[in-house]
Amino acid sequence: MSFDLNSKRIQGRLKLIEYRKALQEKQKWDDEIPMGSGELNRDGNPKLPPGQHASKNWPVLDLGVHPELDEVTWNLTISGLVKHPKMFTWDQFMELPQVEDVSDFHCVTSWSQMDNHWKGVRFQDIAAHCEPLPNAKYVYIKAFDAYSTNLPLEEAMKEDVLLVHHWEGHPLTRDHGGPVRMITPQLYAWKGAKWIGEIEFREHDELGFWEKRGYSNTAEPWLNDRYS
Repeated sequence: MSFDLNSKRIQGRLKLIEYRKALQEKQKWDDEIPMGSGELNRDGNPKLPPGQHASKNWPVLDLGVHPELDEVTWNLTISGLVKHPKMFTWDQFMELPQVEDVSDFHCVTSWSQMDNHWKGVRFQDIAAHCEPLPNAKYVYIKAFDAYSTNLPLEEAMKEDVLLVHHWEGHPLTRDHGGPVRMITPQLYAWKGAKWIGEIEFREHDELGFWEKRGYSNTAEPWLNDRYS
């Protein structure tokens, strides 16, 4: 299955998405906003960022399109300013170094899912395989549901930024972006795409889906950096 951001079926369904629905979901959590706890994470920040509360469940939030992907139809394209552009099949992706990590997941709607056990591939290992050119400063990330987001390359290269396929010992479910999604534990979770399909290395930044709609471009939870 090739990556096609311009699929008429996907674009048609996206026209039905109501931006207000996402804002209403946010409002559910905004009435009472507890401050972060005194416990520190491995980066030396308060484990629970300001304005967040720990959730016992992992809520499902997305654009309303759940692509039908599996280990046969999924692929990952690496494009742009790299020496070795590539499209990974599932089997090729699984040949990359596989790591396990524990990190937290902070949603802008003010809930945090704590101490998640992930398995996947570090972004930095994908970058090492494809070798970004010296003028690559940003990445633009596209997903199979037509979602997009953007990161400075420096942020994407942090050790806990992963493309994950397992959560808590089980394959990542479709609802949560399976078979593969990206996680960005040191930023709000919208900076990591469900159903990731392409990573494009660029010289200049471009705002993604939520960044164009008023969310912060830097998205730092410990600065309460939610909106632009």
